[in-house]
Amino acid sequence: MSPAKRSQPTKLPALTRLKRQAEVFKALGHPGRMAIVHALATGPVCACELAGVARLSASTTSRHLTVLRHAGVIRDERRGQKIFYHLSFPCVLSFAECLERIDAGETVDTMPVACCSS
Repeated sequence: MSPAKRSQPTKLPALTRLKRQAEVFKALGHPGRMAIVHALATGPVCACELAGVARLSASTTSRHLTVLRHAGVIRDERRGQKIFYHLSFPCVLSFAECLERIDAGETVDTMPVACCSS
């Protein structure tokens, strides 16, 4: 009887990369911040409109924007008197879609979402 084949463990990224990834996931780890990320899905949104779009108070939105900006999830751009926010890496939304599909009962094997393909 031959021993079962085991795959080799994946080599882990450097600790600095793991910390960076954890920082991004931590920033995304709040429903309010995820609401902001989803609000930015279609493109830049003025800070003055984000609170209403994400259904958060202005002060809560401001705190969440700071966390997301410091983690590099979003970036800001001043246009005259207004500040517009953009997603730094829109692939965050693909990951969120992947999670929604799994919650809906799909399997990774049947998903067309790039984040879940091998």
